[in-house]
Amino acid sequence: MGRSPPGEVESEGEAACASAVLTPPLSLQGGLAAELRPANLVQRVLSLFRNVTPGSDLSHFQLPATFNLPKSQLQMYGEGVYCAGEDLLTRCALGKDSLERLTSVVAWSISTTRPPIFGFAPYNPILGETHHVSSGSLNVLLEQVSHRPPVSALHATAAGGDVRLVWCQSPVPKFHGASIEAAVHGRRELRLPRHGERYELDCPNLLIRLLPSPSVEWSGDVRVVCAESGLEAQLSFCRSKSFLGFGGDARCVRGRIFKSASKEETIYEIDGFWDRTVSIKDVSTGEVSVLYDGQRAIGNLTTPAVQDHKGVSPSESAVVWGEVSDALLKKDWERARQAKRRVEDEARKLAKERNEKGEVWTPKHFSLSQNKNGEWECWPLEESVPPAPIVVPL
Repeated sequence: MGRSPPGEVESEGEAACASAVLTPPLSLQGGLAAELRPANLVQRVLSLFRNVTPGSDLSHFQLPATFNLPKSQLQMYGEGVYCAGEDLLTRCALGKDSLERLTSVVAWSISTTRPPIFGFAPYNPILGETHHVSSGSLNVLLEQVSHRPPVSALHATAAGGDVRLVWCQSPVPKFHGASIEAAVHGRRELRLPRHGERYELDCPNLLIRLLPSPSVEWSGDVRVVCAESGLEAQLSFCRSKSFLGFGGDARCVRGRIFKSASKEETIYEIDGFWDRTVSIKDVSTGEVSVLYDGQRAIGNLTTPAVQDHKGVSPSESAVVWGEVSDALLKKDWERARQAKRRVEDEARKLAKERNEKGEVWTPKHFSLSQNKNGEWECWPLEESVPPAPIVVPL
């Protein structure tokens, strides 16, 4: 076995770490995409897919740098966990009973939904790329554990061991002619060790409509299941009051909480909009309360910052793509194009060298396997995540 040192990234240590570029997370008040928006965006997006056949897998579709957000997909996954106006994740362990805890997990799950932006996409992570950030007592570590197919692993733990989160995410974007739909496969698990509970979660699909009216939205069904308590939730991300796909609000979420053994017997009904408020109604009493407040959770998020430059790994996303992001922020499109090509060419070169030597790359922080259903599973090699050199300022 050959392990690249570290990941697939060669660097001079501190010199590379000094080039780390961290940009604002996507939030309801985020203005990052508007600053980068080129002229004639819709026409330019449509031109990208002129020669793409409907049904094509776009996992390795190469976007020009002008269509990139200045951050990696690995960072986007991480921001959904460590960037939040409220600490909804560690709150999951504080519920007085299993029903209250499942309700908290549902609220936290909704908070990982961030406003997508039409016409922009993050960089495709290179093999071995990592992202390590701390926010308060929560430490989060991600690694790109496979490139073909793309698979990202995430491990997050809170001080005290009350929360442990393990995600394995493999996006599969497909072109359907008038739209692109990206389904995210893989196992997502949240554990509350003190309560002996394990929650399995899905995530919605990302739907990009090209015609007749360009838009981007989250859609599809999400399940949150706790086998230990026998409780589960079903959520549907959908358009409200749309007619033949036109109009309506694309940020609607509806669902219910019920016992797995009696699926027809609803305990709570869920209804609202993930960018505003989502309400929960107790079916037995008729009492309605706020389950989730989007403005408080993802309204105005803080940009992470490097606290320990020497501790930043050369494989860190903010370092790997630092020059590309810097050029994009300065609207130096040619420098961004060249820098992006250097990163991708170096990754291809290392892959070719390993292939010629008969070496098999192995992840540094996770084990990777497929279950009997063909789904990817990632398991961290360590029980907990250490504090990170990059932090979210409180």
